Amino acid sequence: MARLHVKVEDSLFAIDKVLLSENCEYFHALFESGMRECQQEEIHLLGLSARGFDIMLKVLGGERPALDCDEIIEAVECAAFLQVKSLVKHLINLVNSNNCIEMYHAASTYGLLDLYHRCALFIRDMYSDLKEALECLPVDLLDYIDSLIPSTFIAVGAYSPTFVQDSLRSVCYLDEDSKTWKTLTDLPAEASTALAGVTVLDNKLYIVGGVYGVSKQAVELSFCYDPERNTWSHFSSPQQLRYNLTLMGQNGYLYAIGGEYDRRIISSVERYHVSTDTWSFVSPLPRPAAGAACAQAMGRMFVCLWKPIDTTDIYEYDPDKDQWLLITTLIRPQSYGHYMVAHRDNLYVMRNGPSDDFLRCMIDCFNITTLQLTVMAGQYVNSKGALFTSAVKGDSVFTVNRMLTLVYSVEEKMWKPKKEMQGYRWCGSLLTCFLRLPKTSSDDLSTDCIIHTGQQEPEDIKT
Repeated sequence: MARLHVKVEDSLFAIDKVLLSENCEYFHALFESGMRECQQEEIHLLGLSARGFDIMLKVLGGERPALDCDEIIEAVECAAFLQVKSLVKHLINLVNSNNCIEMYHAASTYGLLDLYHRCALFIRDMYSDLKEALECLPVDLLDYIDSLIPSTFIAVGAYSPTFVQDSLRSVCYLDEDSKTWKTLTDLPAEASTALAGVTVLDNKLYIVGGVYGVSKQAVELSFCYDPERNTWSHFSSPQQLRYNLTLMGQNGYLYAIGGEYDRRIISSVERYHVSTDTWSFVSPLPRPAAGAACAQAMGRMFVCLWKPIDTTDIYEYDPDKDQWLLITTLIRPQSYGHYMVAHRDNLYVMRNGPSDDFLRCMIDCFNITTLQLTVMAGQYVNSKGALFTSAVKGDSVFTVNRMLTLVYSVEEKMWKPKKEMQGYRWCGSLLTCFLRLPKTSSDDLSTDCIIHTGQQEPEDIKT
């Protein structure tokens, strides 16, 4: 293994040259240039901090270090100078309400456009909470934030396909100004959201699987909604038809996890590459699971699996190694992890209350950095399944049922009710997420949509 010594300030680092070449565009270009530095055993880097360089090496080694604001600025400088994509990705995963402003300013200063944009989006979603702190930013940075579209809470009920006009088969959005729900778009006639997988990836809504009929026939078509164009399109379905699955989106891929087919619970997992419109099998779940609770925290994917009795296992999927890794096990009498959301590096697992009481939820908090488990203070009313619709934006958790939309603020040891708005009109199970909707009037949002099928010319349909 060829080693290279890199001196930064007064510190000397011994590093594998291949590791640097594969992960740092600066060193890759240097080693390919034929310059005399290519043959040197020691290189001096000027203008960088040793601490920032050390952070980069930890990230390249697979660590996920927590950083304070000073360390973030030095890491941003290092990522920009050495052009280290994995360090930029790690910084994006660290964005939160405590560091987003400093990170946004640093990303602007050093020209890290991906981090700059992601910080701006995060700030836009928390604008009212951060308004006073934003006064320190230059006007051009504030203007960029103002030019972006905030996330909007989206809900859709469980609907089977129908070829009869049904005004209830719609995707709705929460207008936080009027505190009411409004129609965004109608579902295509062939689409099912009953026992379907629904998720958002790159600001597009994806629907995979689902059932129709009392015999639970699997729906073969998959659908994608683009809010910017107000269009629906078909895309390829998984090789294994499934319903009651978990659908997750990450880094340009969809993951169809577990589910059922022909009334049989399955463990297979498939990954959809959006850019090529292709599905492929990856490592199956450790055991079959349907409707498994899932969440993403710090750019990592987690799934809750039940059984044996009184047991909830939390697994992480590592896409680089294609492995499911057991992270922790929760043992609760008569209680299982029914739903899960993430905030910062915490996973919040909703489970039924004492004596199998589904109307009084308990919440376990598992920190993926410290690997510590705590029980949230108090019980949370879960009438009509509100907590099972939880979705996080900034430091707020949105929940909804037929009676009300309740927003919690995430405190250190509890969720504190923040504001209430109108409930969703449809009774039954709900699927929720966030989309960035175009700056269009609500009247325009509910007009007819276009549906695309493969690469063919778009065909107008009435929805």
